[in-house]
Amino acid sequence: MTHYEESRMTAVTQATPSLLMHQEGEGVVYLTLNRPRSRNSLSLDLIEQLHQQLNDLAVDDTVKVVVLAGVGPAFSAGHDLKEIQAGTQSLHETLFNRCSEMMLTLKSLPMPVIAQVHGMASAAGCQLVASCDLAVAGRSAQFAAPGVNIGLFCSTPMVPLSRAVQPKHALHMLLTGAPIDADTAWRKGLVSQVVDDEALADTVLRLARSIAGKSASSIRIGKAAFYEQLDLPEREAYALAARVMTGNLRQPDAQEGISAFLEKRAPIWR
Repeated sequence: MTHYEESRMTAVTQATPSLLMHQEGEGVVYLTLNRPRSRNSLSLDLIEQLHQQLNDLAVDDTVKVVVLAGVGPAFSAGHDLKEIQAGTQSLHETLFNRCSEMMLTLKSLPMPVIAQVHGMASAAGCQLVASCDLAVAGRSAQFAAPGVNIGLFCSTPMVPLSRAVQPKHALHMLLTGAPIDADTAWRKGLVSQVVDDEALADTVLRLARSIAGKSASSIRIGKAAFYEQLDLPEREAYALAARVMTGNLRQPDAQEGISAFLEKRAPIWR
């Protein structure tokens, strides 16, 4: 880590105690929600901080993978209901619009984002999980869209949730508000992996380092193409994929990777 990176990360940790950032080396950066007393509820301030850090990381070529985690007994309980109750209509509009922009930034980030989920991921916390590229959950984790229980349908969490799982599974969560366990979340496609609680942190770090060891340019190209093709008809998706692969082949990393494979040696990524 350079002196600049070290200074920047220290400053973020000191100046923004509700969001911690640290680097594990090898291009892996952790953004950790740090409001344990409120179960890491997503206040407007925390959303703004998270969005700013994501935007900063997006242009940092040293960062290969981002991990989102939480401190305390829960990953995130969702929006801060005390803030919502005390807020005006103007604050509510700002809150949900800024939150939506932050969630969309997770998708547009050039590097993969992994959610490291323990405890409860509820409402906007579940939305955060659904918006990440990958999600690894501890076996005791739970997921819910419980807004209906307090007369506030989880409309914004509905957007990524309905894209991560089948519509009827999403509606079941949204209409009942009932939590599902980690194994059920895996079967429905909300999370990509479930591990024993004590193995969660190590599993996520190994996964992040594995991805960080790949070609950053190919990951960047592939992630963007993956989300672009999802909304296309199959024939158009194939046409897009062919254009992307043709362009990808002209990247230095692709040439190096093919040469390394044929020469039976480890590639040296640019």
